[in-house]
Amino acid sequence: MTFNEGANLDISQVTGGKSGAIVGGGIGGLVLMLLVAFLGGNPFGGGSSSALDLDQILTGGSQSEALDVSHCRTGADANADDVCRIIGTVNSAQDFWTDALPAQTGRQYRPAQTVIYSGATSSPCGTASNATGPFYCPSDERVYVDASFFDELSSRFGADGGTLAQMYVVAHEYGHHVQNVLGILARGQDGRTGPLSGGVRIELMADCFAGVWAHHAASTQDAQGNTLIQPLTNADIRSALSAAAAVGDDHIQESLGGGRVDRDTWTHGSSDSRQRWFLAGYDSGTVGSCDTFATDDL
Repeated sequence: MTFNEGANLDISQVTGGKSGAIVGGGIGGLVLMLLVAFLGGNPFGGGSSSALDLDQILTGGSQSEALDVSHCRTGADANADDVCRIIGTVNSAQDFWTDALPAQTGRQYRPAQTVIYSGATSSPCGTASNATGPFYCPSDERVYVDASFFDELSSRFGADGGTLAQMYVVAHEYGHHVQNVLGILARGQDGRTGPLSGGVRIELMADCFAGVWAHHAASTQDAQGNTLIQPLTNADIRSALSAAAAVGDDHIQESLGGGRVDRDTWTHGSSDSRQRWFLAGYDSGTVGSCDTFATDDL
């Protein structure tokens, strides 16, 4: 996926962040939780040795630092730089949902800030690091993204490194914000795990919402009315699907657990399910195609 070089990026929709330690959550939190399941220990145990070891495994012991986004001004910057690409995706997703949510559901969209950080940052949902990866915090309605997670997604878990693979991750988190606006997000807190749990249904719905955004991405605009993104190609869609497969519960368990898969511990859905629900949203372009609570065929 390519941004139009003359489009303008709105950096007021993002902020930087720093300081903190690790907790679970988000797409990257899935990686952390499955590491705990297979390696043992409690990453939320207040500085236990297990938490330190897991942080070293996933982050290389990186330290937090403030992140400057002032260089991200145009679509050309988004094409050249991961951080600027996050901003361009945020701009596109919010432009889309601002119009689409009331048109398709009758509910008004409210903007959500994205915190882009390096190393670690604090949030009302706990402290995020590049071990937890991108996540949405409903308490402050912000998305938290460490851009270094994209390298991990590609080098360790097999996403193809294409731009839409990265943008899918951001769009997925904005899917959670849409769920929050619609009053759906809390349905994921049913205390269960497994392929039919509320948590999996919420995650697959967010994948579907990411697909809905992708269907319309080439029509999104900057504040001056310039088109942000060029039409998607088949290669772009394959890139997004590679990311969806990379963060499937079964794929991560196979990668981290020596091939052993435990469906009862799933929290996000299989690779196949994540791909299918992204495509359901992409093919239809409508929120109505994303009701994962209406079926057990996930």
